[in-house]
Amino acid sequence: MQHVQIFDAVRTPRGKGKASVGAMAELSPVELATVPLKALKERSTLDTSAVGDVVLGCVDPVADQGGDIARTAALEAGYDEAVPGVQVNRFCASGLEACAIAAGKVASGEAGLVVAGGVEMMSRVPILSSGMPVLADPGIAIPRKSVPQGISADLIATLRGYSRDDVDALAMESQKRAAQAWNEGRFSRSIVPVKDRNGLTVLDRDEAMRPKADMQSLGSLNPSFEGYAKKMGYDAVVEQKYPEIGSLKYVHHAGNSSQIVDGAAALLVGSLAAGKAQGLTARARILGLASVGSEPTIMLTGPKAACDRALKQAGLSYSDIDLWELNEAFASVVLYFQEETGIGHDRMNVNGGAIAMGHPLGATGAMILGTLLDELERADKQFGCATLCAATGQAIAMVIERIDGDTT
Repeated sequence: MQHVQIFDAVRTPRGKGKASVGAMAELSPVELATVPLKALKERSTLDTSAVGDVVLGCVDPVADQGGDIARTAALEAGYDEAVPGVQVNRFCASGLEACAIAAGKVASGEAGLVVAGGVEMMSRVPILSSGMPVLADPGIAIPRKSVPQGISADLIATLRGYSRDDVDALAMESQKRAAQAWNEGRFSRSIVPVKDRNGLTVLDRDEAMRPKADMQSLGSLNPSFEGYAKKMGYDAVVEQKYPEIGSLKYVHHAGNSSQIVDGAAALLVGSLAAGKAQGLTARARILGLASVGSEPTIMLTGPKAACDRALKQAGLSYSDIDLWELNEAFASVVLYFQEETGIGHDRMNVNGGAIAMGHPLGATGAMILGTLLDELERADKQFGCATLCAATGQAIAMVIERIDGDTT
């Protein structure tokens, strides 16, 4: 994978994912997806006829997000008509999976340049709009012992003994770090303001942050999944699968779980030769990547296995990685990964994460990869790893190396 380069990375701000309050809710998903695609084209004066494909993650590709949004967005962004597009779905890992597919196309020689990223407009297309038989179909759900992700997050906390204070403290730190990152301009290289049809700026900053959150305010929030788990019998399912827990402890709520938001992101990847032909300067190269499956009831523990494989491919160890970006789907996901790997909080999500800024499902993987690249450059570090858990026990990881210009 070492000859696959990353030339640029951009993202929109994350807007609140509710039609009544979200700043970007007036846009269509296609309009939102075009924002980073146009930015990549304009920032590098890219000849889009050289782009071999546009690959976008989108978890609920229905209604306004349906009909292969990647191809539609490419056309709307003014890309050459010869550029194809494809939408992919690996649940929360979709945005990074799109980047992995793009890397594979480049590595195989199918394409010299590929645009990859993702989009999710949760204010327009609510989560689970495309259905989920693994939860909704008893013939599938019961044998698999399937439960919603929030209950899996509480299961991790129960198994590992994470208290309400433990998960709330991590959430508060995410808010603090995100606010500091914005105040110091750490996202300025990648953020593309979203404008309306009149050219007026709709949003230029992540909208869902709550920098004043503290342990007292977080402590006042009620657990989000307890009532639902007991009403639907999910608590019994979990306790049958993991009898050693005794009973499930409910510690996750709206303040220590990822926020529902709108957003889009895109990266330009390619070969060294294709980049040179376009006058592009490589910022990083991809060293290793992996997608895995894991136990689907607990569901959210897969990043460790994905990172094991990606690091082996890269020829690196956990101690070699300077910075980590792990999607903050729920606070216990981060605590579990850190406990399993020994990674200190000084290397993990140093600019905050989805608990503070939100998780636009299909776009998040591409967003955190771009954030990782920006921070490697800002902090003058070399190696980074981006990883996400995903529904039904899946996970993905990608290892990158920051470089300064061309490399062999």
